[in-house]
Amino acid sequence: MNKNKTDSKSNADNEDELLDRVAAAKYLGGLKPATLAVWDCTKRYDLQPIKIGKKLVRYRRSVLDKFLEDRMKP
Repeated sequence: MNKNKTDSKSNADNEDELLDRVAAAKYLGGLKPATLAVWDCTKRYDLQPIKIGKKLVRYRRSVLDKFLEDRMKP
């Protein structure tokens, strides 16, 4: 039974995993990291970037999943 709790916790952790800009761009289908930087700056898409200090940016996997899901709807 503990294994199931661990597995569900692991899945939740994966959804909220923080990805850097390079990993997020790759996760979104091989975009260039600069594309995400432009989207963040222009607010073209709200990927809810998490800014750490002046230079570091991270993205939640769950937000990226929702972005992809919304784009796949007809």
